[in-house]
Amino acid sequence: MSQDVQLDSVTMRFGAAVAVNNVSLTIQAGEFFSFLGPSGCGKTTILRMISGFMEPTGGAIRIGGADMRGIGPNKRPTALIFQNLALFPLMTVAENIGFGLEVRGVPSADRQRRVRELLELVALPETAEKRVTDLSGGQRQRIAIARALAVEPAVLLLDEPLSALDLKLRQHMRAELRELQRRTGVTFIYITHDQGEALTMSDRIGVMSRGVLEQVGDGPSVYDHPESAFVASFVGETNRFDGTVAESAEGWAVLDTGFGRLRGRNPRRLAPGDRATLFVRPERLTLGQDENALEARVSHRDFEGAFVNAFLDGGLMAQVPHLGHDPAFIPGESARLGFRAADAVALPTAS
Repeated sequence: MSQDVQLDSVTMRFGAAVAVNNVSLTIQAGEFFSFLGPSGCGKTTILRMISGFMEPTGGAIRIGGADMRGIGPNKRPTALIFQNLALFPLMTVAENIGFGLEVRGVPSADRQRRVRELLELVALPETAEKRVTDLSGGQRQRIAIARALAVEPAVLLLDEPLSALDLKLRQHMRAELRELQRRTGVTFIYITHDQGEALTMSDRIGVMSRGVLEQVGDGPSVYDHPESAFVASFVGETNRFDGTVAESAEGWAVLDTGFGRLRGRNPRRLAPGDRATLFVRPERLTLGQDENALEARVSHRDFEGAFVNAFLDGGLMAQVPHLGHDPAFIPGESARLGFRAADAVALPTAS
């Protein structure tokens, strides 16, 4: 049975350095929750505190309502899948999956039955007697998950388990992981620096920077409604227009920028005179006039199959679908662009 995980003002210090700073959050039972952020932001430290390999220097962690302070990793209702998977190369697949059950003294017949069930769950029943070294990268990922699920954890912790796979296999494994989570109902807590993984798989995402939990929400909320300049910049591609607030009224702000006056949403209630940045996604920039209009020279284009990225002077990027013919962004020529105010958000400029 899955359980919820509560972080109550959790802090982790290493001497004078603060790796995790006063994080409070409830991850619901049965949820697929991802911590997303760059290297060194504190996400793996949080995972290790939940698993019991580290004790927080402040705050409390509760799993299923029970305080975990002083409870070691082997006594917690969690299982951890490391980035390198840590499978045993000299054991068969079945022995790897059943190892945790054997350590716990589960009888052989019950172990074998559970191993068969898990191999069916991860769609690899024919691999029981193979060595893990004979498996592909994706198969090893699934065996690592099966081994973790064997001990029936309430919470499964995954530390960037797809990072070593190639792009197509990563994309395939995203779907498989999500489907496994739905079928088992176990609470998944996933660590990643890959925005695609987080946006594709997660019920909710916690975006972290420098030990601080910047924002928590589902994928569309984090992508379309960022609450800080860091989230707007880190989650997906974005265009930024730095400037000063000239007008502010009824949830909107007008900024004086290097491209003229531009208008967007104002969720942080910025006031005239505040330094701010207006963020607009590349796919929201269109050719032609709109509420906000600007002009820039096209420097080059990148073809990426389903879409084309057009790069313009001033650090701008527009993204258009590839429809089988050349897009209307011609390198070396000037392009008139526009975007709706509703598609832009003004946020305090990051310090």
